[in-house]
Amino acid sequence: MEVTCLLLLTLVPMYCKGQGVYAPAQAQIVHAGQACVVKEDNISERVYTIREGDTLVLQCLVSGHPRPQVRWTKTAGSASDKFQETSVFNETLRIEHIARTQGGRYYCKAENGVGVPAIKSIRVDVQYLDEPVLTVHQTVSDVRGSFYQEKTVFLRCTVNSNPPARFIWKRGSSTLSHSQDDGVDIYEPLYTQGETKVLKLKNLRPQDYASYTCQVSVRNVCGIPDKAITFRLTNTTAPPALKLSVNETLVVNPGENVTVHCFLTGGNPQPQVIWSHGPGALPLGSRAQGGTLTIPSVRAQDSGYYNCTAINNVGNPAKKTVNLLVRSMRNATFQITPDVIKESESIQLGQDLKLSCHVDAVPQEKVSYQWYKNGKLARVSDRLLVTRNDPELPAVTSSLELIDLRFSDYGTYLCVASFQGAPVPDLSVEVNISSETVPPTISVPKGRSVVMVREGSSVELQCEVRGKPRPPVLWSRVDKEAGLLPSGATMEETPDGKLRVERVSREMSGTYRCQTARYNGFNVRSREAQVQLNVQFPPVVEPTSQDVRQALSRPVLLRCTLLRGSPLRIASAVWRFNGHLLPTPPAPPSEAPDHAELRLDPLTRDSSGSYECTISNDVGAASCLFQVSAKAYSPEFYYDTPNPTRSHKLSKNYSYVLQWTQKEPDAVDPVLSYRLDVRQLSLRTSVTKPIPVRRVEKGQLLEYILTDLKVPHSYEVRLTPITTFGAGDMAARIIRYMEPTNSPNLSDNTCHFEDEKICGYTQDRADNFDWTRQNALTQNPKRSPNTGPPTDISGTPEGYYMFIETSRPRELGDRARLVSPLYNISAKLYCVSFFYHMYGKHIGSLNLLVRSRNKGALETHAWSLSGNRGNSWQQAHVPINPSGPFQIIFEGVRGSGYLGDIAIDDVSLKKGECPRKQMDPNKVVVMPGSGASCPPGPLLFGPLTVFLLAMLR
Repeated sequence: MEVTCLLLLTLVPMYCKGQGVYAPAQAQIVHAGQACVVKEDNISERVYTIREGDTLVLQCLVSGHPRPQVRWTKTAGSASDKFQETSVFNETLRIEHIARTQGGRYYCKAENGVGVPAIKSIRVDVQYLDEPVLTVHQTVSDVRGSFYQEKTVFLRCTVNSNPPARFIWKRGSSTLSHSQDDGVDIYEPLYTQGETKVLKLKNLRPQDYASYTCQVSVRNVCGIPDKAITFRLTNTTAPPALKLSVNETLVVNPGENVTVHCFLTGGNPQPQVIWSHGPGALPLGSRAQGGTLTIPSVRAQDSGYYNCTAINNVGNPAKKTVNLLVRSMRNATFQITPDVIKESESIQLGQDLKLSCHVDAVPQEKVSYQWYKNGKLARVSDRLLVTRNDPELPAVTSSLELIDLRFSDYGTYLCVASFQGAPVPDLSVEVNISSETVPPTISVPKGRSVVMVREGSSVELQCEVRGKPRPPVLWSRVDKEAGLLPSGATMEETPDGKLRVERVSREMSGTYRCQTARYNGFNVRSREAQVQLNVQFPPVVEPTSQDVRQALSRPVLLRCTLLRGSPLRIASAVWRFNGHLLPTPPAPPSEAPDHAELRLDPLTRDSSGSYECTISNDVGAASCLFQVSAKAYSPEFYYDTPNPTRSHKLSKNYSYVLQWTQKEPDAVDPVLSYRLDVRQLSLRTSVTKPIPVRRVEKGQLLEYILTDLKVPHSYEVRLTPITTFGAGDMAARIIRYMEPTNSPNLSDNTCHFEDEKICGYTQDRADNFDWTRQNALTQNPKRSPNTGPPTDISGTPEGYYMFIETSRPRELGDRARLVSPLYNISAKLYCVSFFYHMYGKHIGSLNLLVRSRNKGALETHAWSLSGNRGNSWQQAHVPINPSGPFQIIFEGVRGSGYLGDIAIDDVSLKKGECPRKQMDPNKVVVMPGSGASCPPGPLLFGPLTVFLLAMLR
C-alpha cells in the first residue's frame, strides 16, 4: 500500500501552532428507531412524538476537538434544565418499550474540556389511548330507584390519552349532537380525572332507551386506532345495592373457618362483586367467589378490614366493609408506680403504691383482668383498689392500688389477662413486692465505657442494671446525625443489657445510650449511661492510581497521602518498584506525617515503571500506585474533517485524509515520528508505516493521506507516537468509505429541492436550527403574516423551496446552515447562482460561504445580504475561486423578531465566470475571504492573500 505523508507547515498558520484546532463541544440531537415522528411544528421544533410501547432512539451528534464525551439526562417537563443523578454515557440513547411516564425533556450534554459544555435538548411526547370507561348517573334527587320517564340521566365517558382525545356519542348507529336532538346535551364537566365528555339525556323519553356508544379518537396519531365502549340504557337500569350476612364488626377465634356472604339486592346490568383487604392483599389460602369470601383456619394476622364492592358502572359503586377481629393476646407487661403525690421513686411503708398490668389484645376492650396475691384472689377493700383505664397508662390497663402500704402487703402479686369464654390462652405477669424491691440503677462495667474494635469483627456493648425487679435495657444512639442503630431501628431492647453488633463498620462509630425501660419495672425517671464505640479501619489513601508522565533526565516527586483511617497516623510506609522493595526514604520533618514521598532524580529508562507505596496504620494497609514513564500520550484524532474521503474511480480505490493532534506533547520528550498500522477489518494482517515529523506543538494539526484503500471496505487505523523513550500510547479509530460528489459539469445541475434528498445538501451539525423543505401545500397555515414566499420560484403550489422559520424559540443571531456535497475541483473559477426571498420587517442576513478542503477546512464569506427585500424572488450570481475540494454553505441568520423568514430556491453551480449583468450593490455584497463581515464594496486581495492563494493552488 502506497502511503503519502503531508504535514502542515507554514501556509496555514492557524492549523500549525497554538490551540487552533482545539474547539469546544458542539451537539445536535437526531432521532430514529421505531417511533413515529409527527410533522414538526415550525414554531416549536425538536418535539419527538412516539407511541407508548415503541422503541425510542436518540442520537447526539457531536463535533469539537478533542472528541467530546456525551452524557444523556432527563427532566420531566420542558422548562427545567436541571440534570438528574441517573444518566447514560453514550452518544446513542435507546429505550425499549417506552412508557408514558418516560416522556419529558431529554438533554444531551457534550464536553471535551475546551470551553463550556454543549447542551441540547429534545422534548419526547409519548402518545397513548387507554380504553374508555362509561358510567351512568341520575340527578341527585333521583337516587330513590330505577330510571323512569321524566328523569334526567348523565352518561359520563372518561379516558386517559395523549394527545387529548376527541369524543363522539352515538345512539345506535346515529351520531348525537345538540342541533339534531333537543333532548340531549353534550359538555365537558369541570374538575374531573382524565378527559371526560358527558351526554345528558333531559327528561327521558321512550326513544332514549337505547344503546349508547362512546367513541374516542386521537385522530390516528402514531397509528393509534379509535376505541369505543357501549352501554344499553333500559327502564330497569339501576345502580348496585348490597347486604352483608354478618355484622360490620366480626369477632372470631383463631383457627376458625370464616365465611362472609355479600348479597346483591339490586343493580342492572348485573354488577361485578370484588373483595379486597386493607392493608395488603387477601390472606393466603382465602377464596373470593362472587359475593362469598372464605378464610380457612383464620390467624391473628388476618385481622383487618375486608371490603365487598359491587360495580356495574351505574351510579356509584356499592360498598360494604367487615372489620374482622381475630382474638389474640401477647406481650404482657407491668409497672410499679410509687406514691405519685409525694414524688417518691422508691417503695416506702405508709405511702401509696400502684401495680399496673397490660396486654396487647384484639379486641382490646374485651380483655378482662384478675389480680391474685400469694396465689389467692385479691379482694377489693378500702386499702386495695382495682381500677381500669387509668388515663396515665395505655388503654385497657388494669391497676391495683395499695393505700397506705403496710408490711402485710408485701407478697407476690399475679395479674391474669383473659378472654372469657374464648379458646385463647390466658396471659399472666408476676410482681414481687418486698423490702428488697428497689428502683433500678444502671452503669457501664469498669473498662467498658470506651470499646475499641476493628472493622468487620463483632462487638458487644454492655450496661449493668441493678435493682429489683430488673427492667430490660433500651439502646439508642446519641449522635443525631447517625440516628439509627446498626440494626436499622431507632431503639432496640435487650433483656440482659448487652447490645451485640455483627460485622462492625466504620459508620457505626459513635456514642450509644443505654437506659432502663418504664415497663417490667419501676415507673420512674429512666436511668441512663453511655458507651463510646471506636471502630478502627485501614487507611484510605490518595491517589489510588496515577499516571505520571515526565521527560527523561527530569526529577519526579511521588506523594502518597493518608486521607482517612483509624488511627489516623502512618505506622509504616513501604515503597516498591516493579514489585521489588526499595530502601525506606527519610520521613518528612513533621511530627505526625500524613503522607509518604519518593523522589526520582533524574527519570531514566531504568527508573521508569510501576511504583507502589503501601501505608499502614496498625489496623491494615492501603496502597498508592504510580505508573511512571516518559511515554508520549496518545494522539487525538480530528473527527471534524469535512468529507475526508477521496475517490479514484478508475482503480476502484479511495484515499482517506487522516488528521490528528498530539495530547500534551510538552509533557514528555519531543515526538520524533509516528507508527501507523492500517488493517482492513475483514483481514487479520496489517500494514505498518513510519511517519517522520518535526517538532510537534500543542494544538498542531497533523495530516496523513491513506491511499489505495479498497472500495467499499472499512479499515482500522492505529497511530502510535515515538519519542527517544520509545513507543507511546496508541490511539485507534475506524474509517469508512463515503461516496464523494464529483465536480459539477458544464450541463445544467440546478437544484430545485423537489426531491427529499435535496440534491445531497445536509444540515450543519454546529448550527442552532435547520432549514426546512416545504411548498405552498405543506407550509404552516398559521405562519406569521407579511413574511415568507407564498410559493417557490415557479409559482406552482406543488413546487418546493428551502426555508428558515424565525418564530419562537429562535433568538437574535441564531443560525441555520445548509451545506452542499463536497465538489472536487476541476476549474479555477465557478459561479453560484440562486434565487432568494427575504420579506419581513425583522429579516436578518443571508450569507453564502465557501468551505475549502485543501490542507485543512477553511470557510470564507463569498456573499451576504441583510434586511427586508420585498415580497418577491430575486436572483444572485456569486463568483468563487476555491483552492481545493470545496463545499458551499447557505447560512440564514435570525433577525430581531419573528417576522424574518428567509427562503432560497433553484441553486446552480457552473464552471466559469458569472453573467456580466451589473448587480445592485444594495442587493449583492461581496465579502473578502477573511471570514469576517465587512461593509459592501469591491473584492480586495492584499499581497499576502495573493501569495497564499498561489501557494495553495
